[in-house]
Amino acid sequence: MKFLKPFIKNIAIAIFAFTTMTACAQSKSIKTVDGKTLSVKKLNTAIEKAMKEHKLPGLSVAIINKKQLVYHQVFGVTNSDTKEPLNKQSMFEGASLSKPIFAYFVMKMVENGTIELDKPLHEYLPHPGISPESQDDYKLITARMVLAHQTGFPNHANNQPIKLAFKPGTDFMYSGEAYQYLAAVIGIKLGVGFKEGLNKLFQEEVTQPLNMTHTTFVWDDYLESNKVFGHNIEGQPTQNKPGEGRWSGKTFNAFSSVHSEASEFSKFIIAMLKKEELSENSFDEMLKEQTQFKNDNVMKLETGQTGWGLGFAQKPTKNGTMHLHTGNNHDFQAYAMFVPEQEYGLVLFTNCGNMLPFIKEISQTLGEQF
Repeated sequence: MKFLKPFIKNIAIAIFAFTTMTACAQSKSIKTVDGKTLSVKKLNTAIEKAMKEHKLPGLSVAIINKKQLVYHQVFGVTNSDTKEPLNKQSMFEGASLSKPIFAYFVMKMVENGTIELDKPLHEYLPHPGISPESQDDYKLITARMVLAHQTGFPNHANNQPIKLAFKPGTDFMYSGEAYQYLAAVIGIKLGVGFKEGLNKLFQEEVTQPLNMTHTTFVWDDYLESNKVFGHNIEGQPTQNKPGEGRWSGKTFNAFSSVHSEASEFSKFIIAMLKKEELSENSFDEMLKEQTQFKNDNVMKLETGQTGWGLGFAQKPTKNGTMHLHTGNNHDFQAYAMFVPEQEYGLVLFTNCGNMLPFIKEISQTLGEQF
């Protein structure tokens, strides 16, 4: 009878996947971002078609209507070699989706008096890696400038001295390096460092109140059991654990190391829509366009985005202002957006690098999503 056990297990998995899909197909319709009614069956079909066309191995997706989660589904496999199906516990790298949820955490630290939004960060913690010619200007950098990408820091310093690209507060340059400096400021000031201690504080302040049970910036046992594999451009599985030459799993990388899945991360987007756990003033600061792109800004020219708030980019659309952020760790990509005027939101996690053409494809069904 032992030889039957793997067969029975595979049958059980298949039945579970079919039952889950059927249950979703029988649920109520959803509203698109432009207010149209869409059946879940039609949406599932469009997603499966777009995944096949753009070669996405796996996908976790959530849609928010009227500030509530109305759709959460997973499609595809955790590993293109083993063909193990995704389930609703499957976890992904969020990559730069780390930044907006870290910004939300920072605003909590502002509200409780840990740091001030407009106090120069060097007064809390001098940065040890600034080049001599930038020493004076870097002392202007504040938490507000970090969150709105106004520091002049490069995206990554790669252990080289940091020479600022411009006087802080005068222009835009996307920078994960600056986010990590801010994380160090908070971690050192509170005496928790920027590893597990900072993650524990983040969970106490953000994920526990929002019931995001398994979302984390550092490695844990749940990820060990539930993280999917990333996939390279050829569609081959790459990795699903920390390792040499990659993220160690131990550090709280404010710019890139959050791990989650669509339904959990949607709770953060719902909190942004409902304005939960922060003051009205903090949400106003987060959603206000702090940085206005110049006319020759590449993102403005290519995507129509006009600037950045504290954590999210902004894009005016016919349906209202879209607040959005992408995440790209190459073999994992993710995306989150919301339109307050429509009380609408979308969250995607993928285990490959083909997400943007997929979003363009499903926008034909869901309305403008990016």
